[in-house]
Amino acid sequence: MSMPGQWLKLPLRFLRRGFLLFAVLVPLAAAEDYLSTDEFLSQVFGSSVPAAEKMWISAEQRQVAVNSIGLGRPPIRVHYWREGKRSAWILQEVGKEKPITIGVGLNAGQVETVRILAFRESRGWEVKYPYFTEQFSGATVDENNRLDRRIDGITGATLSVNAVQKVVRWAVYLDRGLEPAITADAH
Repeated sequence: MSMPGQWLKLPLRFLRRGFLLFAVLVPLAAAEDYLSTDEFLSQVFGSSVPAAEKMWISAEQRQVAVNSIGLGRPPIRVHYWREGKRSAWILQEVGKEKPITIGVGLNAGQVETVRILAFRESRGWEVKYPYFTEQFSGATVDENNRLDRRIDGITGATLSVNAVQKVVRWAVYLDRGLEPAITADAH
């Protein structure tokens, strides 16, 4: 003979297991690589991709990153690629809980392209679509590191939208600090 409420134990046990499985698989399904580094660099530079260069981030740059741009944890160094006035930056910023890897292509200090290379959050992935990233084309930042245009957000993706904007502003700021490229007619 069963006790009252005993019939509830079996379904609850299955529900708990189902919830645990859901809790484990949803974040795994959300983590997705959209574009490799090589593919992004080919989009920016075509068939002749320059060698990667390193920039060590100074204390002043870190202060700007945190106080002016709003980055959570600026890196100690970044890699970038440059040929003439064109540069490419692959940077990360946390959306809500996990980093989003973002590629920013610049030409003469203006944004040419923004691409989401990897997205690891459970929501906000809509920032990968061209209708969002194309808003940055031609953008630059002012002396206070603010974008020169308004970027339309995406309902339910506010933190991801903010992360992309911060990375774009950071890339333009870092690009401004590069020494001018030496050209053949500079002798």
